[in-house]
Amino acid sequence: MVNRLLGALALFLLAGDVLAAGPSLSDAQLDVALVIAVDVSSSMESEEQGLQREGFIDAFRSSLVHEAIENGVNGRIAVTYVEWSGVKDQRVIMPWTLIDSPERAVSFSNQLAYQPLRQAGMTSISGIIDYSRKLFEQLGGAPVRRVIDVSGDGPNNDGRHVTYARDEAVADGIIINGLPIMFRRAAGSTEMADLDLYFRECVIGGVGSFVLPLHDPEQFAMVVRTKIMREIAGIGVGRPRVIPAQQGSMNCVTGERRKQEDLLSQEKKP
Repeated sequence: MVNRLLGALALFLLAGDVLAAGPSLSDAQLDVALVIAVDVSSSMESEEQGLQREGFIDAFRSSLVHEAIENGVNGRIAVTYVEWSGVKDQRVIMPWTLIDSPERAVSFSNQLAYQPLRQAGMTSISGIIDYSRKLFEQLGGAPVRRVIDVSGDGPNNDGRHVTYARDEAVADGIIINGLPIMFRRAAGSTEMADLDLYFRECVIGGVGSFVLPLHDPEQFAMVVRTKIMREIAGIGVGRPRVIPAQQGSMNCVTGERRKQEDLLSQEKKP
């Protein structure tokens, strides 16, 4: 209860901070509008969730990220932080926030640190892509780039096929980048060895889109910071869209098939 009250107070204070930020989001000329979409499905263990959250908190406290923002054409970005799980489970943790100075970046980071962690159920990457498209509609201005930053540790297994959602978003001019979480976890956990390939072929899209796999939990903060810097600065536009760790062809409904197999297996149990 106390955590919820603190979270509500933090969002209230942040809203006041945004309103006092000078140009409103609808009037501001932005370099990028960034949806940070983080996986909180049941496969995300508490340690992973903590590292994921801390990675983004540290990123917006980094002077390198501050410089990336300041070096933009307009020197300002808009960011929102969203947790997602099943097809109908998306929760805005931090609303659209205008960041045009190191102080506002640190303020965003500090408010994010107040929010409690949660764990949900299924994994609907298609759901968060569709939801993010609606979030962009809240911005009255026209940012140079609209980017969805999807981090997660498994394939789509709920909602419509991920490629349908991706293709519609890309057709609208949206860029989707991926951060597949691939480090070894507890014994018996189901991991997808080629999750980076899945993200490359089934999730990301748009000009300059890329995948940045995470293989070592100790590198979480560094990888997140690098990814955010690339997204803010638009590094890689016109270049190869992925940093590959695997090569080959991927079945983009592998998550849905695993779900069906699990259901059939449960039905056969006495």
